[in-house]
Amino acid sequence: SMKRVTGIGGIFFKSKDPKELQSWYVEHLGIEPDSDGYITFKWLEKESPNRHAHTVWGPFRGATKYFEPSKAPFMINFRVKNLDMLLDELRKEGVTVIEKSIEDANGKFGWIMDPEGNKIELWEPAEETYNAEWYEK
Repeated sequence: SMKRVTGIGGIFFKSKDPKELQSWYVEHLGIEPDSDGYITFKWLEKESPNRHAHTVWGPFRGATKYFEPSKAPFMINFRVKNLDMLLDELRKEGVTVIEKSIEDANGKFGWIMDPEGNKIELWEPAEETYNAEWYEK
């Protein structure tokens, strides 16, 4: 069977005031944002230790529509190797696949729903997301 998820790409959740909340995490837990304002935890892939990777910690505005149709205040992003193949497999297995996927500078993104109505983001990272400068800080 194909390996499906390779790690957690991000944890996203709704917040009353994302900037204020992020400041609290910086002050009390020392979680500093990158120069682009995102908080990412850097790591190296176990199977390809020369490949840099990261997991995003991301508070969203409470009014965000990004998690829809889920009613949950959170969304997990899982890193995957081959998004298109995985979405095809999940469709065959009867999983609810949101029939929209996007590709941008960060890679390919697709979405599914779990049986409890939580939206899950699946992310096939682009090579460019492995930014060596991040690891030199």
